[in-house]
Amino acid sequence: MEAAIVIMALLFFAFVALGVYATVKVAKAAKRGVDRTITQARRTVEDTTLRAKSYGQIGVAGELAQLRLSLRTSMRATQEALRAGVAEDASLKETLDLFHRLSAHGQELDEELKRLEREPDRARVSGHLPELRQRTEQITRSADSLRWAARDRARRFAEDDLSSLSAQIDLEAGALRHWAVTDTQGRDTADFSWPEAGAAAPGADPGQVWPAEADAEPERASGASGATAPKGDEGKRTPPAITPRDPRQTAYPWEKSARPETTN
Repeated sequence: MEAAIVIMALLFFAFVALGVYATVKVAKAAKRGVDRTITQARRTVEDTTLRAKSYGQIGVAGELAQLRLSLRTSMRATQEALRAGVAEDASLKETLDLFHRLSAHGQELDEELKRLEREPDRARVSGHLPELRQRTEQITRSADSLRWAARDRARRFAEDDLSSLSAQIDLEAGALRHWAVTDTQGRDTADFSWPEAGAAAPGADPGQVWPAEADAEPERASGASGATAPKGDEGKRTPPAITPRDPRQTAYPWEKSARPETTN
């Protein structure tokens, strides 16, 4: 009984701990989602404000807003391109590390430009504008270079993959069309080939088999000799005797032929 109570208590505490853990995880995920939404909303508002200032204001304030807008747009586009590419190409991890180092300089410049927007001494700010413009151009040029290099790499890989796929498809298409040539060769061989001697096609009449010429000659020769020899002496055949010529019938070239007798 005591063991059952202990087991039930352990199960209860386990379920309570699991519930607390799940609640904390859900709360953290919800907090991250809310923070992400707030960050995106704040970024959208800032971009809209900067765009409005760059077009609506002139002088130092408008130029500072334009520098911040170009910097933020370039850095955000490069970040999205590299994060999307690193999932497919592991070699972009080093490029992403370089971008993180560049992002630190970009964040520092953005904070400095943001502070100068609230600076009341416009003349002092106007004196720092060339330096700020040069830093902004340098950072955005580096970010654009990384972004376009990653895109060119992805496009090159896609073109190579497409070329290899096209070659494989052409090879497979040629193999599929090879049946016509094979079928034609098979029909030619079947129409003009005769069966070998002693081998008949299944279901065909044995009398229609055409023997080879070399096999037919010995058979005809053995058939002729077998017809003249006795059946009992097929294995012991003797050559026929030669009849000598009659010496009285021998004619020489100097002898005259007998003249026929005539009756008067």
